[in-house]
Amino acid sequence: MDRPPSYLVDKISSEHFIFQHSFMYVIKGVVSCYDGSETHSFRSGECGIARKNRFARYKKEKEDDEINKVFVFFDEVFLRTFQERYKPSMAKFKQTDTLIRLESTDLINNFISSFKPYYIGGGRIKAPFADVKREELLLILLNNDPKIAGLFFDFDRLEKINIEEFMNRNFRFNVSIERFAYLTGRSLSAFKRDFHDVFGDTPSKWLIKKRLEEAYFLLDKKGERPSEIYFDLGFETFSHFSSAFKKKFGISPTDLTKERK
Repeated sequence: MDRPPSYLVDKISSEHFIFQHSFMYVIKGVVSCYDGSETHSFRSGECGIARKNRFARYKKEKEDDEINKVFVFFDEVFLRTFQERYKPSMAKFKQTDTLIRLESTDLINNFISSFKPYYIGGGRIKAPFADVKREELLLILLNNDPKIAGLFFDFDRLEKINIEEFMNRNFRFNVSIERFAYLTGRSLSAFKRDFHDVFGDTPSKWLIKKRLEEAYFLLDKKGERPSEIYFDLGFETFSHFSSAFKKKFGISPTDLTKERK
């Protein structure tokens, strides 16, 4: 998938992987973000930062039949240029959450209003102004909370982490095996080798098995509906989910739900 432009208005990617640090401001409606552990909801007038190299799944809810939000993306090239120019003081950013809630100050609220004249549709800002407005926003964020510099300007490589804990927390996200490998601080070959040592299976087979077992639990014990859970468990289509489920358990998810009534 291509990297997003610096601005997106009323657009949310279907990709579950966060490529770049992303500022989000909800103008109207509700945007909920699931990060593998909990769901963070942002309502009208609220904003936050989505941390890069994490997973998140977004859901939108309209307010008065309307949803309007702004995303601003901070890629590494932009951040390095900004750091070289302004040389912000930096300490280690201690907060570890994927979604970092920010206070909606007057500076932020006025900024959101200020770039509306530059909006050209399709979620984009006029090219000559995009980086200028992005720089302005970052200056505002650092003014509001200087500690956030430790998040934006940390360019260290990902460290090798516990593969069992990571996969059990994030198996629901529909991303590539290469992405899982990267986020655990491993090459693809090292990831597959370590994965087999821990789980005794290949990543692809384990993911299908894990997702189907979770689906069975949700249908059998929690009374969930098949149509409501398949996407959140990493299946792209209901037909794929249904056929894989029946192949493993000998019954379709729909029929299992009927039996439990």
